[in-house]
Amino acid sequence: MRLATDRIARQRSAPDPRPLVVTGRRGNIERLTAVDAAAAALGLRLGLALAEARARYPDLAVVAEDAADDRRLLDGIADWCQRYTPLLAVDPPDGLLLDIAGCAHLYGGEERLLADLLARIGGFGFAARAAIASTIGAAFAAARFGDAGIVAPGKERTMLAPLPMAALRLPEDTVAALRRVGLKRIGDILDLPRAPLAARFGDDVLRQLARALGTEREPLTPLLPVAAYVAEQSFSEPIAREEDVLHVIARLAARLEPVLERCGEGARCIELALFRTDGAVRRIVVATSRSVRDPSDVRALYVERLASLADALDPGFGFDLARLSVLAAEPCPPEQIGLGERADDADLDRLIDRLSARLGARRVMRLVANDSHIPEVAAAAVPAQADIARENGWAAFRRFRNGVALSPRPLRLLGKPEPIEAIATVPDGPPVRFRWRRAFQEVVAADGPERIEGAWWSEEGGPARDYFRVEDKAGLRFWVFRAGLYRLTAQPQWFLHGTFA
Repeated sequence: MRLATDRIARQRSAPDPRPLVVTGRRGNIERLTAVDAAAAALGLRLGLALAEARARYPDLAVVAEDAADDRRLLDGIADWCQRYTPLLAVDPPDGLLLDIAGCAHLYGGEERLLADLLARIGGFGFAARAAIASTIGAAFAAARFGDAGIVAPGKERTMLAPLPMAALRLPEDTVAALRRVGLKRIGDILDLPRAPLAARFGDDVLRQLARALGTEREPLTPLLPVAAYVAEQSFSEPIAREEDVLHVIARLAARLEPVLERCGEGARCIELALFRTDGAVRRIVVATSRSVRDPSDVRALYVERLASLADALDPGFGFDLARLSVLAAEPCPPEQIGLGERADDADLDRLIDRLSARLGARRVMRLVANDSHIPEVAAAAVPAQADIARENGWAAFRRFRNGVALSPRPLRLLGKPEPIEAIATVPDGPPVRFRWRRAFQEVVAADGPERIEGAWWSEEGGPARDYFRVEDKAGLRFWVFRAGLYRLTAQPQWFLHGTFA
């Protein structure tokens, strides 16, 4: 209820002693959507018309609501709260849901976890209420309408009974309909027959009640996908140096290595989350072209990634928690070492990973074959770390590495064949001279033709092409072709498609 007012108070350059309210238009009336502690102490409540609030207390600080800013702030707090558990969801407009099952013991129990959460949130300047319960519905009701704190398992019914119907997360019109027939508290419907209640007010009332009591399971959709492998470390004294961060990365990767090895998997996408003491969270992701689990490989990737950050790794007052998560893993069986080709492949993978980490995955490309014989579309550039690049690119790479060319074609193709003016001694022969980009080239040697039929089944297939490899007096070599045959076309056109190194 105070997220918006807390945000505005944090943004003020100077304190304002006046009670603060946030307003928004509901229908044709401007109503209060948030009030701070001072305004709440005056008796102002959510939903009250702004005109009535000003009539009671003219000296109010009024600010228009900004749902987008509130959501960004809530998402930021949710990101920070992932230090407690990765199973976290946003409950708009101002709530968060954390599944802490299996996590509380890391903080010394539920009470200490709850106290730590509230203390840190309060230290950031936010008013917060929190509750721990066995169900989402019970925790929601206790935090917003009850005494907060911890609801013991099995005590949900007792806790819910005195609370208003709104604590069941029912629509306002349903709450109003229940109130009109005298059903104002949850305890008023706990023992009522279910069939008449559902027939009159809908199934949503029974569903929300069952979820709050725990007789029906309520799923929690995490804000971010939960990583399969996670290692984290908290620090009694925050760290700030990049060297310390890299040392922690290597240590966390060493903890993940035996787990990945037991499962026969390796990491393909790794995320480093650094939690600052002021609540900011920095997430840095690296990808790999092959499955890895060696800590030295992981550290080397982050050396390059940290060096390439557009903005420096700002630690603020330091990082008090670091988490290394494997977002994507693939099978990584043991490999026999000592074979030259496999070692070369691994070295090339490491080079690709380091270049991609420093320059960006979209700036390190590899050519893969397309299902087409037309030269300009026969290959496509894809990120070198992509699976399709690994599946289709290795055979060609090995053949070129061993000195066996796939075909006598240029390594550099123009994006689109450019027209040239050419003269040939015989109709089907190579050109003896041509002009390209306003420069004349005298051909001293030629080889060809290599005929490539047009894709006749396609609207853009074009005529057949006769390709020639030609060399001029300066030793420059070009790849040119004639589009169309003289016996089929009155005046075939000539194009230059590429150049040789």
